Amino acid sequence: MDWLYAVILGIVEGLTEFIPVSSTAHLIIARDLLGLGGDWDSFIVLIQLGAILAVVAAYLGRFWTIAKGLPTLPTSRRFVISVAVAFLPAALVGVLLHDFIKAVLFESPKLIFAFLLIGGVLLLFMDRLGRGGAIKDATALPLPRALGIGVVQCLSMIPGVSRSGATIVGGLLLGLDKRAAAEFSFFLAIPTMAGAFAYDLYKSGAELSGHQFGLIAVGFVTAFVSGLFVVRTMLDFVGRHGFGVFAWWRIALGAGGLAWIGLQWFTSLSFAP
Repeated sequence: MDWLYAVILGIVEGLTEFIPVSSTAHLIIARDLLGLGGDWDSFIVLIQLGAILAVVAAYLGRFWTIAKGLPTLPTSRRFVISVAVAFLPAALVGVLLHDFIKAVLFESPKLIFAFLLIGGVLLLFMDRLGRGGAIKDATALPLPRALGIGVVQCLSMIPGVSRSGATIVGGLLLGLDKRAAAEFSFFLAIPTMAGAFAYDLYKSGAELSGHQFGLIAVGFVTAFVSGLFVVRTMLDFVGRHGFGVFAWWRIALGAGGLAWIGLQWFTSLSFAP
């Protein structure tokens, strides 16, 4: 069954990494529903690289053009620097809080469902407000705005917040239109999740068995395939429909989860005299 679980979690990762619903929250919920233990936490982090490679594959032509222009084109250098600047805050926070995040935040269902709900309400408000600015090119951000998006991304260390949701809302607040905010979220995911992969592998790699590496490979591939589908379809979907459907899904899942936890608590009470 472990191989089937790896496929299921890989699909969940790929389908949720780039939409603002919190892939980590969905993976933790799926892990718990499947009855899997905390020894799958490294699996959840490491398979995210498969989804990130989907961005590289989808944008390979553009990235190659930017790479060729680095020696001579200021626009190419500005793009690379803007992504690096946006990445730095999350890299610092991730290193400092890595153990706390995995040991405490990953194991708090109430926190996860609460932030799914709160984030859904905020995303719905932003979508209904029509918030967004005049910046339409995600490769040409001023550095202060890129840094601002990076600072907001640090909130996504809390499962349920959503890395893509935080960066998209940050982008909208800082003057990007909806499509550019979603696209910059794609670009920023590459160093952010690659860094999370490398650091978690460094911290946990020695404890992983050959069987676990095999499961990670399966999850990696399925995350790549499902992530590629999302990357190739999301921008057009957002351009036509906005973020409302994602916001309502977060609200329903967060409210439903909190209601379930409350019901479990209520039924555990003893009313005997």
